[in-house]
Amino acid sequence: MKRARRALLGRSTKPVRIACMNYAEETIDDRTMSKLTAALQKCYDEHFLPVWGYPVDLYVAQKPRPTDWQLVYFDDASHKNMLGRHELTHRGQPISKIFVKSLGEDEPVSLAASHELFEMVLDPMANLWADKNRNTQYAYEVCDAVEEDPFVVSGFPMSNFVYPSWFEPFKHPRGTKFDHKGTLKAPFSMTEGGYVIKKVNGRRVIKAFGSPEKRRRFAKEDRRGHRSEFRDPKGEHHPGRRASKRRG
Repeated sequence: MKRARRALLGRSTKPVRIACMNYAEETIDDRTMSKLTAALQKCYDEHFLPVWGYPVDLYVAQKPRPTDWQLVYFDDASHKNMLGRHELTHRGQPISKIFVKSLGEDEPVSLAASHELFEMVLDPMANLWADKNRNTQYAYEVCDAVEEDPFVVSGFPMSNFVYPSWFEPFKHPRGTKFDHKGTLKAPFSMTEGGYVIKKVNGRRVIKAFGSPEKRRRFAKEDRRGHRSEFRDPKGEHHPGRRASKRRG
């Protein structure tokens, strides 16, 4: 937890500009993109920002500024613009990617987009861990544990997210909230539709699931380019390795 705390407290409070870019031409039109981006900004400002801080400025763009972060929509993971390192733009800035066609029937694009947005802001490089005890650390992912427990903003389902207390392994006063909807009752817990990523003894990375059904659904997903794959030091998508260029 100390490593995550230092990284978060040391960041500037000046709004981060995040360019929202649409390469999902088959699934998202311009009007939907505009409404979705506005809803994400409202959700962030009214729900996420008061809890976690770190303001952002979302805008729809075709050509972002070099220093801007990116939230990019693709039809699928084989898109011709799916290039370079998974977690950074070619200019070295944080990026989150949503693959619309790979989403399940029960997962609206706004749910996936808010999930990726929240987690990118809190841990842009997907490399922070919170200590539960001397032997176990939990990935600093704020949506995974409650990812199938949405709330609605401007008609769009948005991802639930955990609070700072979720990463604190001590006893909390009665009434403490561990997630935005107040579903969880303890640190490091999860809903039946959630999962967590743990590191055991400083090396072994494992995933734990809230239910057998969630484990089965997870196993069927296309996980290419997903943050969860960056966490495994033995995986092909480790942050220290470069992904090959993908052509559609």
